[in-house]
Amino acid sequence: SFTISLHKADNTTVMIKLRPGFSSRCRISVKTVTMSELKIKPGENVTFTFTCSTPEKYFIMEIQKNIDCVSGPCPFGDVHLYPPGLPRLNRTYIWDVKASIKAGLELKFSASWLRQIEPGETCPDSVSYNINSSIDKATVNIGTFCRNGSVSRVKLLGGVVMSLHLPWHLALTTSGFNIANRASIKRLCIIESILKGESSITLMSPNYPLGFPEDELMTWQFVIPPSMRASVFFHNYSLSNCERKEERVEYYIPGSPSNPEVFKLSDSQPANIAGSFNMSLQGCDQDAQNPGILRLLFQVVVQHPQVDENVTHLVDLSREKNMTVTIYLEGWPSHMPLMPEPICLICKDPRTCDRVLTLTSGAVYRISFLCKDLSRLRIMAEKGIGCMDIHWCQRKIYSLSVPKAITQLPIRLHTFIWKLLATDLINIEITSPSLKLHQRVPEQRCNTSYGYSIVSATPETELNVGVFCPGGSIEKIQMRNNISISLKAFGKGFINESIPQDLKMSFVPHIKDECIFTVSPNPKAKVYLQSPSGPYGLPPYMSISWFILVPSKQTARLGFSTDRMGIACETGRAYVNIKEETPGAEEIVRREDELLPQPRNMHHSFWVNVSNCKPVDKTQLTLQFWVTFADKQIDLGVILALVAGAGVLTAIGLTVCCVKKKKKKTQNPMVGVYNANVNTQMPGKKGLFGKGRQNNESHVYAVIDDAVVYGHLLKESNGSVAPEVDVYRPFDGPIGSLPPSPPPFSFRKDIKRSSNTEEEPPSLTDADQDTYTFAHQKSGQSEDSGDANKTDKGDTSVPLLENKEQDGLVE
Repeated sequence: SFTISLHKADNTTVMIKLRPGFSSRCRISVKTVTMSELKIKPGENVTFTFTCSTPEKYFIMEIQKNIDCVSGPCPFGDVHLYPPGLPRLNRTYIWDVKASIKAGLELKFSASWLRQIEPGETCPDSVSYNINSSIDKATVNIGTFCRNGSVSRVKLLGGVVMSLHLPWHLALTTSGFNIANRASIKRLCIIESILKGESSITLMSPNYPLGFPEDELMTWQFVIPPSMRASVFFHNYSLSNCERKEERVEYYIPGSPSNPEVFKLSDSQPANIAGSFNMSLQGCDQDAQNPGILRLLFQVVVQHPQVDENVTHLVDLSREKNMTVTIYLEGWPSHMPLMPEPICLICKDPRTCDRVLTLTSGAVYRISFLCKDLSRLRIMAEKGIGCMDIHWCQRKIYSLSVPKAITQLPIRLHTFIWKLLATDLINIEITSPSLKLHQRVPEQRCNTSYGYSIVSATPETELNVGVFCPGGSIEKIQMRNNISISLKAFGKGFINESIPQDLKMSFVPHIKDECIFTVSPNPKAKVYLQSPSGPYGLPPYMSISWFILVPSKQTARLGFSTDRMGIACETGRAYVNIKEETPGAEEIVRREDELLPQPRNMHHSFWVNVSNCKPVDKTQLTLQFWVTFADKQIDLGVILALVAGAGVLTAIGLTVCCVKKKKKKTQNPMVGVYNANVNTQMPGKKGLFGKGRQNNESHVYAVIDDAVVYGHLLKESNGSVAPEVDVYRPFDGPIGSLPPSPPPFSFRKDIKRSSNTEEEPPSLTDADQDTYTFAHQKSGQSEDSGDANKTDKGDTSVPLLENKEQDGLVE
């Protein structure tokens, strides 16, 4: 059993009640009566028991003592825990001290002092203090505190309601504070904080986060050792809607020529303060209809002065345009709030320092660093380049290099971003004239200290073009719409002297594909190229092209890293197109449901184009291929054929000479008969891809109608049927610099023709037979006007797809 005896003069009340949310499985028994709660008033003596062995699970206890410092003397000194002998329950001691507004109260804490915590946060030892100021009938929550901090004293205007929360298993004999004296402070409260050595504390305005009282004033006093430096950082604040006055923060710093120093809450607060100082928060008269909320959470960091705090670095951005430079501490912004250890500070003058400093173009700065280890600092810069009129900026070449004002700083450059902005009909071309670029893929890593991440932002999606490093084979990248290029440092960071920067940018007229790469590989290297957005895949309905330059004395070998594209289309078809840049070149086309071409030799510069469909699932198209080079081999058969051809020509020449001499000697005239069926062409080796239609019928598919065989019978019977030959009509247009692109998805035919001897063409399925045809007639042309009736005298190119303009198809 427990016995609680309360003296009437102590003005103390004890209340035992059930914990919120618990049922009455355990009861309180007083004599023969059981109850769920018990209240013991001043002057009462009560003996009671619990009906269970673990009452701490079900009950809590509140002990409230009322102290009157208005009509009677104030009990200065230590505040004791009364009464003794209480049961082991979670308990809360409450001291309600009444005092006059003209004579405030001062609470002084023991050697452990207090540390303020945010609402909802708990103390490690479950011991917490809550301090409230009581002015007339209004109550202001000064804050909740844990033990072991820096808050040594709190002075309050008017009365105080002080609460101490203790867990049931902890037996304390002292409250840890005393009522020191009474003094008029003419403000809501004063909180004193004593900081020793390098440390960091966090404090909040009263009633945080609900709002600072209207038109109130409060002060924090910070006691700093003379050999230390203090800096103030605001982490979270909001402003109310003022009708009169202005919300502000005032600093009183000993030795300052302008005390008090006034700052807005949005300003960078003072830093590198030598010695103790005061900081005050002043509210305003708020709008009665829409008062808003004034609140503040801030941090004070104390650390030793840095040996290089007087060393300044010149950052000249006066000639730069549309550029910002941000110097920050490693981990920003994710790990910026409330770091307990001393930190690196960046100062743009001796008293304006922060963990993040942003510099803008058009000005000159002298900055210094308060940091023991500069390797923890980083630089991130951003520059904008725009073009709204192609006639104004088409011939301009912009150098995408990091300014010396940044590279000369003793800080690691983490990222430099160029944001290139243009209108819809203006595109962007990126070149690296001397170094060229190579694309970073698993088979082809970067061995430089930096690389470029290129992202093309389109209205529909964001195309991640890839990461490119200097020293490769990509001469030019052309892209549509707005572009973001980020120089990112690898390893120990960007080292400007390691490899000179050689990235240029210009604005060009509209291009057809989303992205076009011009590649000039090293003849001795194996080059890997990958479709953009790898490894996440090419966005739907997007077309990308590569133009690979092949030297005249070399042969390129093209191969794909996978057998198939690896997707299934929901709408449209995905295609891979390969075509050499030479007249009469044949175009190789593969769909997503077909095998990709086997490695093949390319004797001329060639195009590789990939066009995506809309896949049936989230998997997107990712295509990777490689290119190698070898010297062209002289074909012995060709040499022998040329020698033989020269011999034949010589023999024919001698024969003609002999015939002419013999004709001079002969007097009898000869009768000549013209035979139209004899081939009168001179024999000889025909040039590669130089055959005209009049002397080259290898491209004709002879599907001969019966009218051809029996034509003489039809003529005799005065028939009107003309002989007809169905022939494949090749592409007659010129070869240009644009990549081969398949027709729009709604007009594409499932075409797959290849005369490459290195692989056998797949057999036709029933579904494919309807899409293969010999005759491709142009609109408005009758069947009677076939190729058999044409007399083309120029060379004819034979690509797989027909000329889109002639067919009336416009992409």
